[in-house]
Amino acid sequence: MSREDIHILNEEEINERLKELPGWEYKGNKISKEFKFREFLDVLAFLVKMAPFFEKNDHHPDMHIYYSKVLFELTRWDADGKVTDLDFITAEEIERVFKEFEIQKK
Repeated sequence: MSREDIHILNEEEINERLKELPGWEYKGNKISKEFKFREFLDVLAFLVKMAPFFEKNDHHPDMHIYYSKVLFELTRWDADGKVTDLDFITAEEIERVFKEFEIQKK
């Protein structure tokens, strides 16, 4: 994806789109959310499952692992550290895969 294809969102657009993503917040030019898992190995399995999507879309979120939790922080560095449409596409995919992952783990 080239820089010309990236749509940088303003704060109003970001807040409007966050209404569709419960638990996600906008702070410090990033959207972020923490996900909780049963155990550490579940966190790693989830990240391995997400890795192909991140690679395919050339969008690699900051991920902070805290034993059974992972915090995702999304921003586009090639858009001067701003939130873009691709951040929301990525957040939506994280949510979708997390729901599938939780169903499989029950």
